[in-house]
Amino acid sequence: MKKKIVVLTGAGISAESGISTFRDANGLWEGHDIMEVASPIGWRNNPELVLDFYNKRRQQLLTVAPNAGHKALVTLEETHDVTIITQNVDNLHEQAGSSQVIHLHGELLKVRSQFDENLVLDWKEDLNLGDLCEHQSQLRPHIVWFGEDVPMMDKAITITERADVLLIIGTSMQVYPAAGLLQYAPYQTPVYFIDPNPAVSPSEKLTVIAEKASTGVPKIVDQLLN
Repeated sequence: MKKKIVVLTGAGISAESGISTFRDANGLWEGHDIMEVASPIGWRNNPELVLDFYNKRRQQLLTVAPNAGHKALVTLEETHDVTIITQNVDNLHEQAGSSQVIHLHGELLKVRSQFDENLVLDWKEDLNLGDLCEHQSQLRPHIVWFGEDVPMMDKAITITERADVLLIIGTSMQVYPAAGLLQYAPYQTPVYFIDPNPAVSPSEKLTVIAEKASTGVPKIVDQLLN
């Protein structure tokens, strides 16, 4: 029977592909306070710094590839209706072959107009001051910064409410509003939590797999397919 499987992924699945989380133990990103490089205030105060930060992330993304965790989710899609809701701004799910991916926090390989936030362009090069949209307005990273609305959240909630199975992979479930998605899953829906350092405890409907994505996800996918 074809099931509606909703997958929520975080930094842990991408870290195994070599994507740096850019965040150290002190909470600094590449030595910067998070508000300097990931907030509207930071953008206003020092756009060159913000552009340089995301240019480095974009350059790194172009050197990595999906891992076994990403690929296992594609296998699941062959027999089930799978939607991935990711907190990650990389495109590794799409690279692997997943066809239904919702990016809660934006996409690194896209930029958008400051004049019209719905004017979004694919972008693989460095983004610089002076790169303008058709309205002669500066382009900015297509990233949801701290203090900004999460425009895809309503869609993510609607999909989670229809889940027959929920997989949570490589996320601490500490970052809101994404962490709140769990409460929208139907009461009877089984939940699988895959993380080497799980922040939750197993229960009747919650199965915890204390493994990294590249080994834990294939195991759960085999179980769901069989």
